[in-house]
Amino acid sequence: MGLHFSEEEFKSRKSKVLNSMKEQNIDALLMFRQESMYWLTGYDTFGYVFFQTLILDQKGNIVLLTRAPDLRQAQNTSIIEDIRIWVDKDSSNPTDDLKVILDELNLKGKKLGIEYDAYGLTGKNTLRLNKSLKDYCSTEDTSNLITKLRVVKSKEEIVYVRKAAELADKALNEAWKHAKAGVSESKILAEMNKVIFEGGGDYPANEFIIGSGKNALLCRYQSEKQILKNPDQLTIEWAGTYRHYHSAMFRTIPIGKANPKHYIMHEACVEALKNCENKLKPGNKVGEVFDVHAKTFDHLGFNKARMNACGYSLGATFSPNWMDWPMLYTGNQYLIEPGNVFFMHMILMDSENNLAMNLGETYLVTKNGNERLGNKKIDLVIL
Repeated sequence: MGLHFSEEEFKSRKSKVLNSMKEQNIDALLMFRQESMYWLTGYDTFGYVFFQTLILDQKGNIVLLTRAPDLRQAQNTSIIEDIRIWVDKDSSNPTDDLKVILDELNLKGKKLGIEYDAYGLTGKNTLRLNKSLKDYCSTEDTSNLITKLRVVKSKEEIVYVRKAAELADKALNEAWKHAKAGVSESKILAEMNKVIFEGGGDYPANEFIIGSGKNALLCRYQSEKQILKNPDQLTIEWAGTYRHYHSAMFRTIPIGKANPKHYIMHEACVEALKNCENKLKPGNKVGEVFDVHAKTFDHLGFNKARMNACGYSLGATFSPNWMDWPMLYTGNQYLIEPGNVFFMHMILMDSENNLAMNLGETYLVTKNGNERLGNKKIDLVIL
């Protein structure tokens, strides 16, 4: 069985969820987030693109409702013992199968918590679910119940986060090795991914971002792959991923020679990152970290080039993206705790001059501050 955590770890997680359910007077939890299922049971799949739910009641019963292709997936990767299958056909409505399970668990008339904010729960299936549960039980949106428990990493999780950081560092080495005029972006991506997989890593929850020239100003992956020129600029955002835990990094690399403004922008990114590091401490609010980021860039004249968020939590996440809760934006009241893992990215996109500069690192919050998990220099590297 491909379990990545100890029996004691899974027992601790289940106990925390049951306690939170009791505090919120929830009789049973319907999980639709793959992250919740993986964290609670080890269940590892991309089958959440279809209707799939994991039920946990106050008695501790765990039941998975999924499709046939995920039967053995759940058996081989998780601690789930009770696995139910809904059958594919034109008239299938898996919420009917769900009602059978809820009846068995004596949940009619009870209060169910539902993870509505989940990529695996489409609008169509949400309508089906709500119609099925109307007049059957009361419901409450508990999308963040497990998410708030996942945000503080255990000792076992931190081992995987550190391994992911090692893989991210190795990927950066490959980028520095291959990024030069005449080389394609495809080659760079291939070599970065190769070293991660050879190190035992996983697919990340979203694509690496790579772009040169004007595309260096893009914050999302797109399919064009260019040949690096001289001079040029190359932006890459990537993550080392291990057991689905992510450690992300971000760089803009001048190729051939740097534009004089690249130096100024990089100095601003370093200053902003250092200021954010000083604010990323237990007891501070994540919104305050963003405010320091914004104040630094605005003071240096980069208000129009900066973003409206400067990072987010990282952990074990699944497609379509590795961004986790909470995000670092102004006004966010989440209090930073030891065991949090945050990716902080300093992004400057100067559209007027078609210049980019990005610098991002992943941090583990400690008792008195934080630890940068990447071991690579943050100096401006020109290739």
